[in-house]
Amino acid sequence: MNNSPLSDRHLQLNAKMADFGGWLMPIEYAQSGVIAEYTSVRERVGLFDVSHLGKISIKGEGALAFLNQMVTNDLTRIEAGQAQYNLLCNENGGVVDDLIVYKYSDSDLFLIPNAANTTAVFQMLKESAPSTLTLVNQHKDYAVLALQGPDSVKALGLLGIESDLDYMAFKSAKIESADVILCRTGYTGELGFEIIPTWSDAEKVWDKLVQIVNQLNGEICGLGARDILRTEMGYPLHGHELSLDISPVQASAGWAVGWSKPKFSGRDVLVKQKEGGTKLKLKAILANDRAIPRKDMKVKDLAGNEIGVVTSGTFSPILKKGIGLALIDSNVKKDDQLLIDIRGADAPFTVVSLPFVPSKVR
Repeated sequence: MNNSPLSDRHLQLNAKMADFGGWLMPIEYAQSGVIAEYTSVRERVGLFDVSHLGKISIKGEGALAFLNQMVTNDLTRIEAGQAQYNLLCNENGGVVDDLIVYKYSDSDLFLIPNAANTTAVFQMLKESAPSTLTLVNQHKDYAVLALQGPDSVKALGLLGIESDLDYMAFKSAKIESADVILCRTGYTGELGFEIIPTWSDAEKVWDKLVQIVNQLNGEICGLGARDILRTEMGYPLHGHELSLDISPVQASAGWAVGWSKPKFSGRDVLVKQKEGGTKLKLKAILANDRAIPRKDMKVKDLAGNEIGVVTSGTFSPILKKGIGLALIDSNVKKDDQLLIDIRGADAPFTVVSLPFVPSKVR
């Protein structure tokens, strides 16, 4: 099991720890709990350690041209100093991983894939890259911290950092004399930033951020709160809404595909799916009563026919109802009524639009 550079800090705060992609990471903290941590992000500010996420560097002449022929989105649409959400697919259209690409220049790119998939992403890119490029797996060279919530700008201001960044833009900054990458990104749907210090600087940057967050009556947050927040937004999680068996088209993630690009991994299959449709499609579901859906629960139509499966499910503290994402018959439409088998009993749900809670990232 891998450990975050902040593992000791989490244990000092009596965090409940669990395995996330081979990394022991905090789910929640004893002094607060998931709901308090969630509420802090929606109403004030919260701080997450997400250092389990991968980090990969691609450098050399033609780096952008190479990567643009691998990932689905169009990297020519972003300028230096901008980041872009992307998908890396295999030739069958399955998703190897979803990741963020940071563009320093056409010859200098930085990738943040998911923890469990970093090795697979690195190997796939390394095997395809020309010898002129230098690819480095930097998984344990950097930490990743997420400062999220409406008071995140105020928090940066208390650190003397100007937060005049557009959404998905990044710049260099300093916290406690440590050089960090500051990016206007996140996974919560709130205004927020992700902060990337070196592995060796992680503790002093974390300690300063904790001090500021406490000053603003915020909370240190675990990945349990993060999962509720991302589900309310409908953000996909690899292994749930995206996988080697679930394509971007099925996952309703076609917005992250540069369809006009002449080449990228899996393009032929994805174009056929886009034009011909798929049997299953990702939909949002809202409980009609007190039921809470969970991953792998069966979805049925009102006649009792099985038509899909829940990919993610949780309780929404704002809506005070169970919510979920489900891969179901593509003919199902908004406002249709469905049943979910919850421990042998059929609970009624309604198909709704995403996000469940309004996004405030911009």
